[in-house]
Amino acid sequence: MLPTVTGFDVAAVAAGIKKSGAPDLALVASLVPCRAAAVFTRNLFPAAPVIFDRQLLDFNAESIHAVLINAGCANACTGPEGTANARICSEQVALHLGAQEHSVLVMSTGVIGVQLPMDKLLAGIPQVIEKLSPAGWAAAAAAIMTTDTRPKLATRTAMLGNTTVTLTGMAKGAGMIHPNMATMLSVIATDADIAQPLLQRALTEANAVSFNCISIDGDTSTNDTVIVLANGLAGNDEIVDAAGEAYATFVAALTDLCTELAQAVVRDGEGVTRFVTVRVQGAASDAEAHQAANTIATSPLVKTAFFGGDANWGRILAAVGRAGIAVQPERCSLFIDGGPDATQRSGELQLVAGGVPLATSEEKATAIFAQPEIDVRVDLGLGAGAATVWTSDLSYEYVRINGDYRT
Repeated sequence: MLPTVTGFDVAAVAAGIKKSGAPDLALVASLVPCRAAAVFTRNLFPAAPVIFDRQLLDFNAESIHAVLINAGCANACTGPEGTANARICSEQVALHLGAQEHSVLVMSTGVIGVQLPMDKLLAGIPQVIEKLSPAGWAAAAAAIMTTDTRPKLATRTAMLGNTTVTLTGMAKGAGMIHPNMATMLSVIATDADIAQPLLQRALTEANAVSFNCISIDGDTSTNDTVIVLANGLAGNDEIVDAAGEAYATFVAALTDLCTELAQAVVRDGEGVTRFVTVRVQGAASDAEAHQAANTIATSPLVKTAFFGGDANWGRILAAVGRAGIAVQPERCSLFIDGGPDATQRSGELQLVAGGVPLATSEEKATAIFAQPEIDVRVDLGLGAGAATVWTSDLSYEYVRINGDYRT
């Protein structure tokens, strides 16, 4: 059971949005107003809840009470009616909670281009509020799933001075994952007391090396959102200095939590049979390393080689070569490793040195590509730039799931 976060209650109900009848409406609520921070999709067709939340946080990021999440309908590409429906849901939650106006954020996930079933949402809101409990995290994490096969939850504690603060979060996402900020949806609650600008800075920093470093299929969702709520009830001295030890400790805990959730999204990706870590080092800059790692991670040829357990490593270098970064082939090295998990690696196998293939064992390389977890390391030999991206293979099952997603 996850540790409770002081002052936060969570719940889920079946509002009838999902065809299966499974729980599909979740609420995370604080007993007191929270400071809020968020990162959103950069997709130029943002969903109505993204539009609404951006506007609300521009107006009020210091006094947020709750986040409402529905699954089964993305409320994306729904025009003014969709935005109005997002606002109505927010207002109704605030009304039933007895909270102030403009204090409830909303999230949606599911099929694009369909209006929210407002009769079901409006009936479900009082029900989910009635069920609020400090122990509701697991139920909520299950309710926000779409093609996910399991809930994604994580928690961390950190010592800020003499005070223990807790961070607990949930995420959903299995397909349409190629974030340009986040994953599909994630809500994180903490009882830490931190100034809102520093909370936003902390989330941006944590997101850059976690949710923004995963890819399953190269598609950035219309709904991607990560929200952090901080209610300050742990009682620590307020974090007001980005150069202070307390801020660094908080960022480290938040980053660790976000990384666990981000990796859980990849591990539960649609049709995934391989979890792949792509590390690029020796690049001219961190940005170029990230660009190269992303190109490897999203290459259909690379991903299908992972699925087939085929050590066709030339596809990896070919991806680097078209990544649009500085490359000198004669300086490039390539390594692979694999095992049941990161603690049971058999030892790196170098495949390329100075841009030239080595006389390595084809049998060993194939065995590594057949592992459920694979590490790929590319050293460009040009500078200090480095980045890590987590990705997956591309399987027949992924095609099947997305071939009949709506039916």
